[in-house]
Amino acid sequence: MTLRLIERIAVLAASLAVSSILVFGFMSVLPGDPARVALGVNASDQSVASLRAEFGLDRPLVSQYFSWVGGLLRLHLGDSYISRAPIGPQIADRLQVTLWLVITSMVIAVLIAVPIGSLMAVWHRRISGLVLSAASQVGVAIPAFLAGILLITVFAVHLGWLPANGWTPPAQNPAMFLKQLALPALSLGLVQAAVLTRYVRSSVLDVLREDYMRTARAKGLRPMPALLRHGLRNASVPVVTVLGLQLATLLIGAVVVERVFVIPGLGSLLLDGVSSRDLNLVQDVVMFLVVAVLLVNFVVDLLYVVIDPRMRAGGR
Repeated sequence: MTLRLIERIAVLAASLAVSSILVFGFMSVLPGDPARVALGVNASDQSVASLRAEFGLDRPLVSQYFSWVGGLLRLHLGDSYISRAPIGPQIADRLQVTLWLVITSMVIAVLIAVPIGSLMAVWHRRISGLVLSAASQVGVAIPAFLAGILLITVFAVHLGWLPANGWTPPAQNPAMFLKQLALPALSLGLVQAAVLTRYVRSSVLDVLREDYMRTARAKGLRPMPALLRHGLRNASVPVVTVLGLQLATLLIGAVVVERVFVIPGLGSLLLDGVSSRDLNLVQDVVMFLVVAVLLVNFVVDLLYVVIDPRMRAGGR
């Protein structure tokens, strides 16, 4: 157990180091001068040189990299090239919005996928199981932004039940917050639920074929009660892996969905930075998303040990 934890921490640290080099290197080779972009095309060369010195862009790339990484470790993300505002508070403010969207979407996906995927496995030889399987295949083929547009068309434009866009903090108006959160969370959650359903079905089918499940059936338990009592925990091990990957997918998918629903989250902040060529802001936001994805994968690895006792025994 301890050896496995040390190993995973070492892998996490190495992944973070390599990711920081790749992110910094990619931003460094992009054409254009951030100082020239910040001042405009009519700025004098002297003003551009002065701003480059202020931003530290006149230093060697190695020096710039270690200065940037040192700032990340101190939680000092620097200032925006365009607005000159500190980047850290901007990310913290937008992160609150994105977390609401991502967590709600994941809860929706799990609440839909676990029961439906289990029913698809139990009913895999019935017509009802085939219908659910076909529906999940359709859901997998629909991207989140298209699902968002369809939901807006139905529930906001035609029915008028929910607002099409906007964002209200939960402390300011809880009712409006829930209304504005519903459609973007559903657009992400339904698509991820379709993907997760396939994995739940496959995992539950494997468990249903195990000897201990046959024994439970032989004792008189029906398929679903037997699955609930003896199979779901074993079936959850591979599903947890997919959940970690899907959480990373939700973080990335939120970038587009936030733009569709005009939500001021991390995705909107990233796209605004790209459109204004604020490379320092883009670099920090991308690195933050990379760190979030790597930490999610790290937590998933630790959950294996909690869920599967065999891995604890292997660690000893």
